[in-house]
Amino acid sequence: MKRLIPDTIFARLFALIVLAILVSHLATFAVLFGFYGERLPPSPEHRFEPAPQGTFGLPGNHRPPMQPPWQGKLPPPHAPEFKPMREGGPPPGLWIGLVTQFIALTIAAWFGARVLARPIQRQARAAAQLGETLNSPLLDEEDGPAEARQAAQVFNQMQRRIRAHIDERERFLAAVSHDLRTPLTRMKLRLERPDENIQTDRLLSDIDEMAMMLNATLDYLRDESMVEEQQKLDIHALLDSMAEDARENGRDVTLAGEARPIWTRPLTLRRALSNLIENALRYGHKAAITLTDAPTSLVIEIRDAGQGIPADKLEAVFEPFVRLETSRNKAYGGVGLGLSIAREAARQCGGELTLKNADGGGLLAMISLPRAT
Repeated sequence: MKRLIPDTIFARLFALIVLAILVSHLATFAVLFGFYGERLPPSPEHRFEPAPQGTFGLPGNHRPPMQPPWQGKLPPPHAPEFKPMREGGPPPGLWIGLVTQFIALTIAAWFGARVLARPIQRQARAAAQLGETLNSPLLDEEDGPAEARQAAQVFNQMQRRIRAHIDERERFLAAVSHDLRTPLTRMKLRLERPDENIQTDRLLSDIDEMAMMLNATLDYLRDESMVEEQQKLDIHALLDSMAEDARENGRDVTLAGEARPIWTRPLTLRRALSNLIENALRYGHKAAITLTDAPTSLVIEIRDAGQGIPADKLEAVFEPFVRLETSRNKAYGGVGLGLSIAREAARQCGGELTLKNADGGGLLAMISLPRAT
């Protein structure tokens, strides 16, 4: 239910001051009139006798003697109901009233300070806990005035961003370590066949790929380049080069279809494709790549010849370090980061990665990338 009066610090402070003034004045009136007797009686009635007509303007200005202008008697100066102010200052009751007001306002200010400081104290304790552990509980965003609730929301958002930033860095470092295994494996296999002249160029290509990964990692950690800039990429040439590299090492990788160049983040997209191809080869023994071009999108499909994944686990496998031992043999290795890295990379390129079991067997991974319009 919406409040008629906003629950803000100003409203609370204003209500508190009004209440303090009201209470202090009530206490003052109680002291002045409750402990010092009744009020003075009304002054005696005055009744003036009119002067006789025709007495003014007579020769000799004869006037009758004037009558007293009042009837009744005034109380004696020191009667109980006559209480003039004491000489030299106000009566004691006024002093007591002022002291009562001061005490009431002091107590109200003390309680007010506690009420107003409580949300700030909670935030200070939460900040201290956040410095000790990122898993500290969030602040209650429904408690306190509007300003305190807003501050709690901002603090919780900051805590979530810090936690997400640390988690992202940890995943990024794990992803880079995972990605470096691919060019290292290719280099190892090529060094075992040094008699082929083409291996020198391929080794240099692998070294360049590793250098790009390491440079991107350093840039990320230094906050110099949080997001890779988009460039025009010949996606068919990239996939053809990756397929050829795999075939040189005895892997079954094919490429079908054509596609126009696309504006994307080349290194990030290569990371996604490399992980999907390696995942298909590891668990499905082959990778059939198909390009489907459209005016507004580009779809890259990578199909393997493995056992597939249970339908209820198609999303779970995208979680970091998740491996399905029931359908994927543990002997194939891996730490369960490939699909997680691939989806994150696809999303950084503005696309999306989905999985489904292909008709006739095998797992089908699809990356859909938008084209700039």
